[in-house]
Amino acid sequence: MPRPLHDHDDDVVLEAERDIRSRLGGRHLDFESMLAVSNIYRAANAVRNRMEREVLGPSDLTWGGFTILFVLWVWGDRETSQLAEDCGLAKGTLTGMLQTLEKRKLVARSKHETDGRRVVVTLGRAGRDKIESVFPEFNRYEAKFTSDLSPEERLQLARLLRKVTATADGVPLVSGRASPRIR
Repeated sequence: MPRPLHDHDDDVVLEAERDIRSRLGGRHLDFESMLAVSNIYRAANAVRNRMEREVLGPSDLTWGGFTILFVLWVWGDRETSQLAEDCGLAKGTLTGMLQTLEKRKLVARSKHETDGRRVVVTLGRAGRDKIESVFPEFNRYEAKFTSDLSPEERLQLARLLRKVTATADGVPLVSGRASPRIR
């Protein structure tokens, strides 16, 4: 069965988009927004699936596990509620992932120093070693996935996606400027 919105031939995808317009044509709909969001979804799934299959899986990590390690690596120890928010995970989902990562000695949990009801997550030495070994390959794939875009297009895409994300999260966009180039 054809999967027109999952095809990579421009003609097939554009034909599928025309089919959608034809099928829904009599309605007052914002087709450009529908196509933009559909393509965000398709791109995100394609990137995640490929990263999980070719980079994370061979390193015995899931997308969520990688994200947890990355957040702790970059920003340091986190309370579980903050870590869940930073990783875009439900607290219950985070708990299960932390159990797995803790068994593998990649992270450690401890009680908050002033409030025993709160839990702090720390990146373990094995977790630091894991993220430091996996991230370069992860980034090579990021570069591969965006290689058909110019540096300016990559910055513009990042800026535009930040705007969509801020709107979806219901928060004001702090800055619509492009990201600074990091060298």
